[in-house]
Amino acid sequence: MWKEFKEFAFKGNVIDLAVAVVIGAAFGAIVTSFVENIITPVVGALAGGIDFTGLKIEVGDAVVLYGNFIQSFVDFLIVAFAIFLAIRFLNKFKRKEVAAEEVVEELNVQEQLLTEIRDLLKDQKKRN
Repeated sequence: MWKEFKEFAFKGNVIDLAVAVVIGAAFGAIVTSFVENIITPVVGALAGGIDFTGLKIEVGDAVVLYGNFIQSFVDFLIVAFAIFLAIRFLNKFKRKEVAAEEVVEELNVQEQLLTEIRDLLKDQKKRN
């Protein structure tokens, strides 16, 4: 049993997953800080400092704090948009790297001529 556990725990997949969780948590902290300290104040200034958390309905002795839900939803939209922008930026950066690699793979003039000669020789061989 110990041997099976050891094989499972130290497989590359489990270690990769652990690293991904740690990096994900750190990324979550960065995104949360970005949203709370940069995006939310800007949106608040543009929206006139609207805060939905004070909205509530009293039904008898019960208090329904629907403003908290609305504020959580707005916060979610802001976080989702911030992540979208970050992923979009990273994807643009990756596309530039791929384009740079493709440029390197182009044949020079000498290689193009050799390719043409090879193709001509193949055609000539097929005719004979």
